[in-house]
Amino acid sequence: MDIGLRLQEVRNKKGLSQRELAKRVGVTNSTISLIEQNKVSPSISSLKKVLDGIPISLADFFTVDLGEERGDSPFYGKDEQIDVGNGGIHYFLVGQNRPQRQMCILREVMPPGSDTGKDMLLHEGEEGGIIIQGEIELTVGDQVRVLGPGDAYYFESKTPHRFRNVGKTEAILVSANTPPSF
Repeated sequence: MDIGLRLQEVRNKKGLSQRELAKRVGVTNSTISLIEQNKVSPSISSLKKVLDGIPISLADFFTVDLGEERGDSPFYGKDEQIDVGNGGIHYFLVGQNRPQRQMCILREVMPPGSDTGKDMLLHEGEEGGIIIQGEIELTVGDQVRVLGPGDAYYFESKTPHRFRNVGKTEAILVSANTPPSF
């Protein structure tokens, strides 16, 4: 099997750029590029670390048929929303296999005390969402607000931003951004 080509296919199928995958895994963009070009042959433990950033198991990486299509159904059951998170926060992606997807819709589940990180997020596009349950402290630029159930947000994603669950219970929100970041 061509490991580099397979990694590139899996990464693209999940809608991830080399840069996003590298950021999730904590390596440089060039490391992902070198693996995909077969200029570096990763150890099993290194490959597992990279695959955890997608996320996909080693078993699925080697066995899942990437060509399988889910058909034209516009519906996505809870079990069809893969978790593209990389740690404590769960990001359940809607429509991951949709060809040429133009937006990213997520059901986000944040445990109490979870945080997107002290480094502010920023990327191209716009994003918005609605809090379904719990309390989220959202920082957008120099503005900070605690949002609760029914509250919403919408901003340009190139403005530095950060999400924190400041409540005592799990927070759930539904968000969308364009262009897709996952």
